[in-house]
Amino acid sequence: MAANQAGANRERVVRVQNGWMMLVVLVAALFAAIAALALFRVEGPAGVAPIVALPVIGTLIFGFFTLQPNEARVLVLFGDYKGTVRHSGFHWGNPFYSNGAEDSAWMRKTGVVKPDPTKPSHRLLGRNKISLRARTLNGERLKVNDKRGNPIEIAAVVVWRVHDTAQAIFDVDEYAKYVVTQSESALRHLASQYPYDDGEEHEITLRSNIEEVSLALAAELHERLTKAGVVVDEARLMHLAYAPEIAQVMLRRQQAEAVIAARQKIVHGAVSMVHMALTELAEKGVVQLDDERRAAMVSNLMVVLCGEAEVQPVVNTGTLYN
Repeated sequence: MAANQAGANRERVVRVQNGWMMLVVLVAALFAAIAALALFRVEGPAGVAPIVALPVIGTLIFGFFTLQPNEARVLVLFGDYKGTVRHSGFHWGNPFYSNGAEDSAWMRKTGVVKPDPTKPSHRLLGRNKISLRARTLNGERLKVNDKRGNPIEIAAVVVWRVHDTAQAIFDVDEYAKYVVTQSESALRHLASQYPYDDGEEHEITLRSNIEEVSLALAAELHERLTKAGVVVDEARLMHLAYAPEIAQVMLRRQQAEAVIAARQKIVHGAVSMVHMALTELAEKGVVQLDDERRAAMVSNLMVVLCGEAEVQPVVNTGTLYN
Protein backbone atom coordinates (compact mmCIF):
# COMPACT_ATOMS: atom_id res chain seq x y z
CA MET A 1 0.00 0.00 0.00
CA ALA A 2 2.84 2.36 0.85
CA ALA A 3 4.57 1.49 -2.39
CA ASN A 4 1.42 2.29 -4.40
CA GLN A 5 1.02 5.61 -2.66
CA ALA A 6 4.65 6.53 -3.32
CA GLY A 7 4.23 5.67 -7.00
CA ALA A 8 1.04 7.74 -7.29
CA ASN A 9 2.74 10.82 -5.89
CA ARG A 10 5.35 11.13 -8.60
CA GLU A 11 4.91 13.81 -11.20
CA ARG A 12 3.60 12.77 -14.59
CA VAL A 13 3.97 15.39 -17.31
CA VAL A 14 0.96 15.50 -19.64
CA ARG A 15 -0.23 17.72 -22.47
CA VAL A 16 -3.71 19.17 -22.89
CA GLN A 17 -5.53 20.69 -25.84
CA ASN A 18 -4.26 23.83 -27.51
CA GLY A 19 -6.31 26.74 -26.19
CA TRP A 20 -6.51 28.64 -29.47
CA MET A 21 -7.80 25.64 -31.39
CA MET A 22 -10.43 24.90 -28.74
CA LEU A 23 -11.41 28.58 -28.69
CA VAL A 24 -12.15 28.47 -32.41
CA VAL A 25 -14.11 25.22 -32.00
CA LEU A 26 -16.21 26.51 -29.10
CA VAL A 27 -16.91 29.88 -30.75
CA ALA A 28 -18.00 28.09 -33.92
CA ALA A 29 -20.19 25.73 -31.87
CA LEU A 30 -21.70 28.70 -30.00
CA PHE A 31 -22.63 30.52 -33.22
CA ALA A 32 -24.00 27.30 -34.66
CA ALA A 33 -26.20 26.74 -31.62
CA ILE A 34 -27.48 30.32 -31.73
CA ALA A 35 -28.19 30.04 -35.46
CA ALA A 36 -30.02 26.76 -34.90
CA LEU A 37 -32.18 28.31 -32.20
CA ALA A 38 -33.03 31.24 -34.47
CA LEU A 39 -33.81 28.88 -37.35
CA PHE A 40 -35.92 26.28 -35.55
CA ARG A 41 -37.36 28.62 -32.88
CA VAL A 42 -37.35 25.84 -30.31
CA GLU A 43 -40.07 23.98 -32.15
CA GLY A 44 -39.85 20.27 -32.62
CA PRO A 45 -37.02 17.86 -31.80
CA ALA A 46 -34.50 19.90 -33.81
CA GLY A 47 -34.77 22.75 -31.34
CA VAL A 48 -33.79 20.62 -28.33
CA ALA A 49 -30.16 20.11 -29.45
CA PRO A 50 -29.23 23.83 -29.50
CA ILE A 51 -30.82 24.32 -26.08
CA VAL A 52 -28.73 21.49 -24.62
CA ALA A 53 -25.61 22.65 -26.47
CA LEU A 54 -25.59 26.15 -25.02
CA PRO A 55 -25.01 25.19 -21.33
CA VAL A 56 -22.52 22.54 -22.42
CA ILE A 57 -20.55 25.12 -24.38
CA GLY A 58 -20.78 27.52 -21.43
CA THR A 59 -19.32 24.85 -19.17
CA LEU A 60 -16.50 23.98 -21.57
CA ILE A 61 -15.42 27.63 -21.67
CA PHE A 62 -14.20 27.31 -18.08
CA GLY A 63 -11.53 24.84 -19.24
CA PHE A 64 -9.25 27.56 -20.62
CA PHE A 65 -6.11 28.47 -18.66
CA THR A 66 -2.70 29.97 -19.32
CA LEU A 67 0.76 29.09 -18.02
CA GLN A 68 3.73 31.40 -17.93
CA PRO A 69 7.32 30.14 -18.33
CA ASN A 70 8.46 28.22 -15.23
CA GLU A 71 4.89 27.65 -14.14
CA ALA A 72 2.94 24.39 -13.93
CA ARG A 73 -0.60 23.23 -13.21
CA VAL A 74 -1.51 20.05 -11.37
CA LEU A 75 -4.57 18.37 -12.89
CA VAL A 76 -6.87 16.71 -10.35
CA LEU A 77 -10.19 15.27 -11.52
CA PHE A 78 -12.58 14.31 -8.71
CA GLY A 79 -9.69 13.52 -6.37
CA ASP A 80 -7.67 11.59 -8.96
CA TYR A 81 -4.29 12.97 -10.04
CA LYS A 82 -4.20 13.09 -13.84
CA GLY A 83 -0.81 14.71 -14.43
CA THR A 84 1.01 18.02 -14.54
CA VAL A 85 1.12 20.52 -17.38
CA ARG A 86 4.51 22.25 -17.62
CA HIS A 87 4.34 23.68 -21.15
CA SER A 88 3.74 27.43 -21.13
CA GLY A 89 1.06 29.02 -23.27
CA PHE A 90 -2.72 29.07 -23.74
CA HIS A 91 -4.35 25.70 -22.96
CA TRP A 92 -7.69 24.00 -22.59
CA GLY A 93 -8.42 21.13 -20.22
CA ASN A 94 -11.35 19.44 -18.61
CA PRO A 95 -13.36 22.20 -16.91
CA PHE A 96 -13.97 19.87 -13.97
CA TYR A 97 -10.30 19.77 -13.02
CA SER A 98 -10.02 20.94 -9.41
CA ASN A 99 -9.17 24.57 -8.78
CA GLY A 100 -6.92 25.25 -5.81
CA ALA A 101 -4.58 27.97 -4.63
CA GLU A 102 -0.86 27.89 -4.12
CA ASP A 103 0.21 28.41 -0.51
CA SER A 104 1.69 31.79 -1.32
CA ALA A 105 -1.49 32.92 0.47
CA TRP A 106 -0.07 31.47 3.67
CA MET A 107 3.30 33.10 2.96
CA ARG A 108 1.68 36.51 2.55
CA LYS A 109 -0.57 36.08 5.58
CA THR A 110 2.27 35.09 7.92
CA GLY A 111 4.71 37.67 6.60
CA VAL A 112 7.22 35.20 5.19
CA VAL A 113 6.71 36.99 1.89
CA LYS A 114 5.55 40.60 1.95
CA PRO A 115 2.67 41.31 -0.44
CA ASP A 116 3.95 42.82 -3.65
CA PRO A 117 1.46 42.63 -6.53
CA THR A 118 4.09 43.92 -8.98
CA LYS A 119 6.15 40.73 -8.64
CA PRO A 120 4.78 37.60 -10.36
CA SER A 121 6.29 35.27 -7.74
CA HIS A 122 4.16 36.92 -5.05
CA ARG A 123 0.84 36.69 -6.86
CA LEU A 124 -1.73 34.24 -5.65
CA LEU A 125 -1.88 31.43 -8.20
CA GLY A 126 -5.21 29.63 -8.60
CA ARG A 127 -6.30 26.44 -10.36
CA ASN A 128 -3.58 24.33 -8.70
CA LYS A 129 -0.85 26.35 -10.35
CA ILE A 130 2.65 26.09 -8.93
CA SER A 131 5.56 28.40 -9.62
CA LEU A 132 8.71 26.53 -10.69
CA ARG A 133 10.89 29.61 -10.35
CA ALA A 134 13.77 29.74 -7.90
CA ARG A 135 12.78 31.32 -4.60
CA THR A 136 14.91 32.84 -1.86
CA LEU A 137 14.23 32.23 1.81
CA ASN A 138 15.92 34.75 4.09
CA GLY A 139 15.84 32.92 7.37
CA GLU A 140 15.38 34.70 10.67
CA ARG A 141 18.19 34.93 13.18
CA LEU A 142 18.14 31.93 15.47
CA LYS A 143 19.68 31.75 18.91
CA VAL A 144 21.25 28.31 19.37
CA ASN A 145 24.17 26.63 21.14
CA ASP A 146 27.22 25.53 19.19
CA LYS A 147 29.07 22.27 19.71
CA ARG A 148 30.74 23.58 22.89
CA GLY A 149 27.52 24.99 24.33
CA ASN A 150 28.25 28.65 23.58
CA PRO A 151 25.10 30.63 22.69
CA ILE A 152 25.35 32.07 19.18
CA GLU A 153 23.13 33.83 16.66
CA ILE A 154 22.93 32.28 13.22
CA ALA A 155 20.88 32.81 10.06
CA ALA A 156 20.98 31.39 6.54
CA VAL A 157 19.68 32.18 3.08
CA VAL A 158 18.25 29.28 1.07
CA VAL A 159 17.56 29.28 -2.68
CA TRP A 160 14.99 26.59 -3.52
CA ARG A 161 12.48 25.61 -6.18
CA VAL A 162 9.78 23.02 -6.76
CA HIS A 163 11.00 20.03 -8.73
CA ASP A 164 8.16 17.50 -8.37
CA THR A 165 4.75 19.17 -8.35
CA ALA A 166 2.88 16.01 -7.34
CA GLN A 167 4.96 15.60 -4.20
CA ALA A 168 4.65 19.31 -3.38
CA ILE A 169 0.83 19.17 -3.58
CA PHE A 170 0.04 15.71 -2.19
CA ASP A 171 2.90 14.62 0.10
CA VAL A 172 3.07 17.64 2.42
CA ASP A 173 0.62 20.23 3.67
CA GLU A 174 1.60 23.73 2.49
CA TYR A 175 5.00 23.03 0.97
CA ALA A 176 6.22 26.63 1.37
CA LYS A 177 5.57 26.44 5.11
CA TYR A 178 7.29 23.05 5.14
CA VAL A 179 10.40 24.58 3.56
CA VAL A 180 10.53 27.35 6.17
CA THR A 181 10.11 24.93 9.09
CA GLN A 182 12.62 22.38 7.84
CA SER A 183 15.18 25.08 7.01
CA GLU A 184 15.03 26.36 10.58
CA SER A 185 15.30 22.84 11.99
CA ALA A 186 18.27 21.98 9.74
CA LEU A 187 20.09 25.18 10.68
CA ARG A 188 19.64 24.51 14.40
CA HIS A 189 20.96 20.97 13.98
CA LEU A 190 23.90 22.17 11.91
CA ALA A 191 24.92 24.82 14.47
CA SER A 192 25.04 22.19 17.21
CA GLN A 193 27.43 20.02 15.19
CA TYR A 194 30.28 22.55 14.89
CA PRO A 195 32.04 24.93 17.27
CA TYR A 196 31.85 28.65 16.58
CA ASP A 197 35.65 28.97 16.41
CA ASP A 198 38.82 27.92 18.24
CA GLY A 199 38.46 24.35 17.06
CA GLU A 200 40.97 21.60 17.46
CA GLU A 201 43.49 20.82 14.73
CA HIS A 202 41.76 20.09 11.40
CA GLU A 203 38.35 20.65 13.03
CA ILE A 204 35.71 22.45 10.98
CA THR A 205 34.32 25.58 12.65
CA LEU A 206 31.38 27.80 11.76
CA ARG A 207 33.48 30.96 11.50
CA SER A 208 36.52 29.64 9.67
CA ASN A 209 34.98 27.07 7.30
CA ILE A 210 32.01 28.85 5.76
CA GLU A 211 32.16 26.87 2.50
CA GLU A 212 32.24 23.47 4.19
CA VAL A 213 29.43 24.43 6.58
CA SER A 214 27.30 25.78 3.73
CA LEU A 215 27.73 22.55 1.76
CA ALA A 216 26.74 20.53 4.83
CA LEU A 217 23.64 22.72 5.27
CA ALA A 218 22.65 22.31 1.62
CA ALA A 219 23.08 18.51 1.86
CA GLU A 220 20.90 18.27 4.96
CA LEU A 221 18.22 20.50 3.46
CA HIS A 222 18.20 18.41 0.29
CA GLU A 223 17.62 15.28 2.36
CA ARG A 224 14.82 16.89 4.37
CA LEU A 225 13.02 18.57 1.45
CA THR A 226 13.13 15.72 -1.07
CA LYS A 227 9.80 14.33 0.22
CA ALA A 228 8.17 17.68 -0.62
CA GLY A 229 9.45 17.66 -4.20
CA VAL A 230 11.74 20.60 -3.48
CA VAL A 231 15.39 20.93 -4.47
CA VAL A 232 17.90 23.31 -2.90
CA ASP A 233 20.07 25.23 -5.35
CA GLU A 234 22.13 27.01 -2.69
CA ALA A 235 22.27 27.44 1.07
CA ARG A 236 24.70 29.80 2.79
CA LEU A 237 25.16 31.38 6.20
CA MET A 238 24.38 35.09 6.08
CA HIS A 239 24.75 35.93 9.79
CA LEU A 240 26.96 34.44 12.48
CA ALA A 241 27.82 36.02 15.83
CA TYR A 242 28.02 35.28 19.51
CA ALA A 243 24.89 35.96 21.52
CA PRO A 244 24.86 39.46 23.10
CA GLU A 245 25.27 38.14 26.65
CA ILE A 246 28.70 36.65 25.89
CA ALA A 247 29.79 38.79 22.95
CA GLN A 248 32.00 41.14 25.03
CA VAL A 249 33.68 38.29 26.88
CA MET A 250 34.37 36.41 23.65
CA LEU A 251 35.70 39.58 22.04
CA ARG A 252 38.22 40.02 24.84
CA ARG A 253 39.19 36.37 24.50
CA GLN A 254 39.73 36.78 20.75
CA GLN A 255 41.82 39.89 21.37
CA ALA A 256 43.94 38.03 23.94
CA GLU A 257 44.42 35.14 21.54
CA ALA A 258 45.46 37.58 18.82
CA VAL A 259 48.00 39.23 21.14
CA ILE A 260 49.43 35.85 22.15
CA ALA A 261 49.69 34.74 18.55
CA ALA A 262 51.44 37.98 17.60
CA ARG A 263 53.87 37.63 20.52
CA GLN A 264 54.69 34.08 19.52
CA LYS A 265 55.49 35.20 16.02
CA ILE A 266 57.64 38.11 17.28
CA VAL A 267 59.62 35.84 19.65
CA HIS A 268 60.13 33.24 16.94
CA GLY A 269 61.45 35.89 14.58
CA ALA A 270 63.65 37.45 17.29
CA VAL A 271 65.24 34.11 18.16
CA SER A 272 65.99 33.48 14.48
CA MET A 273 67.57 36.93 14.13
CA VAL A 274 69.72 36.51 17.28
CA HIS A 275 70.91 33.10 16.12
CA MET A 276 71.76 34.51 12.72
CA ALA A 277 73.66 37.45 14.27
CA LEU A 278 75.77 35.24 16.57
CA THR A 279 76.48 32.79 13.75
CA GLU A 280 77.59 35.55 11.40
CA LEU A 281 79.85 37.14 14.07
CA ALA A 282 81.48 33.82 14.84
CA GLU A 283 82.00 32.74 11.23
CA LYS A 284 83.49 36.06 10.14
CA GLY A 285 85.63 36.41 13.26
CA VAL A 286 84.35 39.85 14.06
CA VAL A 287 84.50 39.26 17.82
CA GLN A 288 85.12 36.36 20.15
CA LEU A 289 82.60 36.05 23.01
CA ASP A 290 82.61 33.71 25.99
CA ASP A 291 79.38 32.18 27.25
CA GLU A 292 78.68 34.97 29.73
CA ARG A 293 79.12 37.78 27.20
CA ARG A 294 77.20 35.82 24.59
CA ALA A 295 74.29 35.47 27.04
CA ALA A 296 74.41 39.22 27.72
CA MET A 297 74.31 39.97 24.00
CA VAL A 298 71.41 37.59 23.50
CA SER A 299 69.51 39.27 26.33
CA ASN A 300 70.13 42.75 24.90
CA LEU A 301 69.09 41.72 21.39
CA MET A 302 65.91 40.04 22.64
CA VAL A 303 64.96 43.18 24.57
CA VAL A 304 65.52 45.32 21.49
CA LEU A 305 63.63 43.00 19.14
CA CYS A 306 60.72 42.06 21.43
CA GLY A 307 60.20 45.28 23.38
CA GLU A 308 57.24 47.49 22.48
CA ALA A 309 58.91 50.77 23.54
CA GLU A 310 61.81 52.27 21.62
CA VAL A 311 65.23 51.31 23.02
CA GLN A 312 67.73 54.06 23.80
CA PRO A 313 71.22 53.06 22.60
CA VAL A 314 74.09 53.14 25.12
CA VAL A 315 77.58 53.77 23.77
CA ASN A 316 80.24 51.80 25.63
CA THR A 317 83.48 53.89 25.73
CA GLY A 318 85.41 51.29 27.68
CA THR A 319 86.24 47.72 26.85
CA LEU A 320 83.73 44.96 26.38
CA TYR A 321 84.58 43.50 29.84
CA ASN A 322 84.44 46.73 31.86
